[in-house]
Amino acid sequence: MGISDVTRDAVLQTLAEYDDRGGEVFLAEYGFKPARRYLILHDGRRYDSKAIIGVAHRHVNGHVLKSGDFSGGAATIVPVLTRLGFHVEGPRTGKAPADSSLVTRLLVSPAFGSAESRRHWRDTLDQPVPFTEPQYAEPLTDDQLDRLKELHPDGQARFWGATSGHDGKMARVSTGDVVLFTGKNHVRAIGEIGAIFRNRTFADVMWPPKQGGESWHTVYSLRQFGTAEIPYATLSALLGYKPNFQYPGQLVLSGEQARAGIDGLLITTRTALEDAGAVAPPGTVRELPVERQHTRSTTVERAAQQVLFNRDESALVIEFCGTLTDTTAKRFASAAGICDIFLNGPEGYELIEAKSRVERSYVREALAQLLDYARYAPGVVGRLTALFPQPLGPEELQLLHHYGIDVIHRVAPGAFERLPAPDRAREQMRIMWESREPSP
Repeated sequence: MGISDVTRDAVLQTLAEYDDRGGEVFLAEYGFKPARRYLILHDGRRYDSKAIIGVAHRHVNGHVLKSGDFSGGAATIVPVLTRLGFHVEGPRTGKAPADSSLVTRLLVSPAFGSAESRRHWRDTLDQPVPFTEPQYAEPLTDDQLDRLKELHPDGQARFWGATSGHDGKMARVSTGDVVLFTGKNHVRAIGEIGAIFRNRTFADVMWPPKQGGESWHTVYSLRQFGTAEIPYATLSALLGYKPNFQYPGQLVLSGEQARAGIDGLLITTRTALEDAGAVAPPGTVRELPVERQHTRSTTVERAAQQVLFNRDESALVIEFCGTLTDTTAKRFASAAGICDIFLNGPEGYELIEAKSRVERSYVREALAQLLDYARYAPGVVGRLTALFPQPLGPEELQLLHHYGIDVIHRVAPGAFERLPAPDRAREQMRIMWESREPSP
């Protein structure tokens, strides 16, 4: 008896249990992690698809299928749920892009306040740790080492962690979540969670505790890491805290609050791009011909580097979004990447790409991204717009207007001017915007 036996009534009963108990309690009780690729959309809410199917099995065959009992994905749970009449969102379902930021958590981790934490920072954040070397590899379990190698094929990674007092919070964290490292009234760096596990011995090798001090318990690697200089007041405005909030301890935020921080800071994780089909996962192997030889060699194609966070563009977007009224500003992930701003206002949908500079190369990049993202937008886009920190030159402005793209530029703190494209150019281009990327 497998997942194909699950009925619609069984799924509905399980969705009701999920609502009654809350998602985090539900997942913890049955041993599932949050879904990242495929979500059930039902009555305006999203649910972890694999967990729902596994627990729904109990209502048909008397026992819950654990996470390891079956595989999730396009070839397994998606056909079952679709056959039962449920809407499934995900990278390869042919539906609207999954709102991945709703299942991505945001950690706020004090990391720069004490002399000890600053020493840890120098040891494992300022520089990567060669975890395949014996002193680091020996304390790791086979599964932990394999997972690290999978996410970091070059055998080195930056690391951070938490003490056992945070075990409850950290149990909810998984690959692709975002961490903000804080200290001295600023977010000092931003990272994307890679492998996460509990291993006190491994932690002690990297961060030897002081005499009588407490060891770290949970350890996580960072798939991406970048320094930042974001005042607490800016972060608090995004998260809905008071301006003078000091972030005294570890926070693990989820749902809309996490999305507000991640989207507001224009954080783009590699995991979100992989889930949307925009980039290949690490360790992708393919055969390539060797030039001027009659042999073939197998090579590991390393993933292209992604920009996790762009400080200047983020500040520009935060300032611009602060001027909006009666408008919802979000982002969406697609096979083309993750857009900067997707507005839904009184005049319909508008797709906006922000650039930190006005040179022609930046203008051309904005043009290409807007035309690419428009194919995947979860709604018919009425305007494409490029956002800049200052006015464009006449040739750059003409280039964007030729393709029906509006230009918005900053004229003063908190003030922006829109230079709309000619109506005729916009209407001619909308035929292209409104076309949809065919389902795979």
